[in-house]
Amino acid sequence: MDEKGRVSLPSAFRREADSERFVLLQWEPEYLSLFTASKWVEIQGRLLQFRGGDPQAWNQVRLIVANAVEVSPDRQGRILVPATLQEAAGLSGTVLLSGNIDRVELWDPTRYKKTVLANAGDLQNLAHRLFG
Repeated sequence: MDEKGRVSLPSAFRREADSERFVLLQWEPEYLSLFTASKWVEIQGRLLQFRGGDPQAWNQVRLIVANAVEVSPDRQGRILVPATLQEAAGLSGTVLLSGNIDRVELWDPTRYKKTVLANAGDLQNLAHRLFG
């Protein structure tokens, strides 16, 4: 991340996006998630179904979407990460971008090691089940 809070997106992710818009949010405390606009529309549909007529669910959805911001890459393929989200996810300096099938996650490298690598379980067993 540069001094202005901009992060370069992987070109493959930008190419696959159906628009110039992305949605960035923190829905888990350790990292940020970046969704394409089309994936975010799908997620919004799930959020609408979830909240239904339940007042508690309405408040939960409010808290999730309150952290969502629309971002667009500049000509160099960088997005601006708002300072509030940088602080919430502990991002500064080096940012690890991790592709996770339908999204890109932005991690502090130290948090990633402590959270993901330390708690991945038996990856070899999973790989054998998935790939044969």
